Amino acid sequence: MSGQAIQFDEAMASGRVALAESGAAWYAVQTRARHEKRIGEELQKRGVCVFVPTMRAAHRWSDRTKMVEVPIFSCYVFVKVVASSAQRLEVLKTVGVFRFVSQKGEPAPIPDSEIESLRTVMANKLPVTARGFLKIGQKVRIRGGALDGVEGVLTESNGARKLVISVDLLQQSVEVTVEGYAVEPV
Repeated sequence: MSGQAIQFDEAMASGRVALAESGAAWYAVQTRARHEKRIGEELQKRGVCVFVPTMRAAHRWSDRTKMVEVPIFSCYVFVKVVASSAQRLEVLKTVGVFRFVSQKGEPAPIPDSEIESLRTVMANKLPVTARGFLKIGQKVRIRGGALDGVEGVLTESNGARKLVISVDLLQQSVEVTVEGYAVEPV
């Protein structure tokens, strides 16, 4: 099954240029468990640029099994804001939001390239698997096809080449099969 991404900021496409010019950056926000989608919707209503990547997973109940969309990064939502602005306070006032993920007491920005790589994979509806964070291995860039320019760590699992895209700040990753794609070292 293919992974999907809830990109609440699609209606705000014209505002992206203004966000980029204003010094806005992507940040991870820690949220209440199983409230990521609702928090994303609420933040979008408040005018915040939001990205909640999801994947399809089988959930089993006593009487049935069903495929459902679940967040790839449990308890996290990505927001694009100016760190010292009123927008940051607006995010923190949202019910279910605990804090910005920080380093040394300051909200830590996530490189645009990491978010764009995730968005590209989600936009192409490729099957993804949540994966533990990897720091070892060769960093590669895909050349050609739908994933042209996407960077990650190349791994091999069960004889298939996989690309692991990591969000360093969260120390979490997603894995996508890249059989048939040309890769080059970064």
